[in-house]
Amino acid sequence: MRNYISEMSFPQEIFQEIEKAVRDDAPLSLREGGMIKNGYHAERDALQEISSNSKKYLQELEEKERQKTGITTLKISYTSVFGYFIEETKKNVPLVPSTYIRKQTTANGERYITEELKVEEEKILTAQEKIATLEYDIFQKLLKKISLHTKEFQETAQKIAVLDVLCSLAAVASEQGYVRPEFVDLPVLQIAQGKHPVLEKMEPRFIANDVFLNAGEMMIITGSNMSGKSTVMRQTALIVLLAHMGSFVPAEKAVLGLVDRIFTRVGASDDLSSGQSTFMAEMQETAAILHNATERSLIILDEIGRGTSTFDGVSVAWSVAEHIHNSIQAKTLFATHYHVLNKLAEKFSRVKNYNVAAKEVHGEVVLLHKLVPGGTDQSFGIHVAKLAGLPSEVVERARELQAILEKDDEMVRKLKVKKLEEQKSLQGF
Repeated sequence: MRNYISEMSFPQEIFQEIEKAVRDDAPLSLREGGMIKNGYHAERDALQEISSNSKKYLQELEEKERQKTGITTLKISYTSVFGYFIEETKKNVPLVPSTYIRKQTTANGERYITEELKVEEEKILTAQEKIATLEYDIFQKLLKKISLHTKEFQETAQKIAVLDVLCSLAAVASEQGYVRPEFVDLPVLQIAQGKHPVLEKMEPRFIANDVFLNAGEMMIITGSNMSGKSTVMRQTALIVLLAHMGSFVPAEKAVLGLVDRIFTRVGASDDLSSGQSTFMAEMQETAAILHNATERSLIILDEIGRGTSTFDGVSVAWSVAEHIHNSIQAKTLFATHYHVLNKLAEKFSRVKNYNVAAKEVHGEVVLLHKLVPGGTDQSFGIHVAKLAGLPSEVVERARELQAILEKDDEMVRKLKVKKLEEQKSLQGF
């Protein structure tokens, strides 16, 4: 990489030519003139001299006419329609010499031209028009010279872009205290105290989390809405991506095996114009993952099976998880609100249950944003609905219905025992 950067080509003669020819404050339009520096082209400089001197001459002519007529407010003006003219108010019209030729009557007075002014006008306008045309031709010739070095410029621009990216990554790593990831010849993913590179800048109290996966392992991640499940998964994918780019990473330590690709199924979207529902789009994304992922891949699944009936959704999610575990054996983070998927850990040794902890205090939910071992039986959706502003009677009725629906669920009763133990362990937070 060092040689790649150091071997950049710099055609100095072209840089010097551009520096010598083009003004720093050149206009955006190529047809207006004013883009070429003085001293670069003799003919253009001669025309510029005529134009500049003529403007000075007009100022002198204006003063001379004031002295001759005694009209102190006499003024030589210009418009693109009428060119140059002497303008007088109605009050001063009687003082205008007979040698003045009336050009236009306005609401406030009269506009005149003189033979001397007509001659000067032609010089100025002709010079300015010639300057604009000549400068355009000069610029086009300069572009042709530059085009001879197009390949060099493109290669140099690409190398500068690489250098810019590397410098940016280095600056961020230094400013944010990133660490150098360690790559090993093992299919592992070990991130200690990892952070999201964007969100940690926005949230001063960002909670770091550990993610440890060995070959073929899958994390089933449950927890409350807004607890941070998606953040943990996305920051894991970003850390892996940054490491493979050659960047330091936002973590205390990162040990990684090489990953061939990162696959994600995140968020909700649809394509109604082609008749694809949100669920169809989700299934297409999932299908692409199952057909293309390998044991060297990292898979991020943020909800599978939404947008259809509960039994359909759970069945699809369970089957997808089983297929990844048994056939693909890729390291996988699988977030879900289908708590029944926690049972996968009882069936497969390489499936681990985790949840993003929440603490209940006096009937209210405190989200701790901490990834801890074990599943959970609660998503606190009703709590989120309350925060969103649903009417109190709707919230209370939802709680009544939830209690009825959960009453006879054997798995929920088992998880509640684990939940109670977890709540005790969270007393120190």
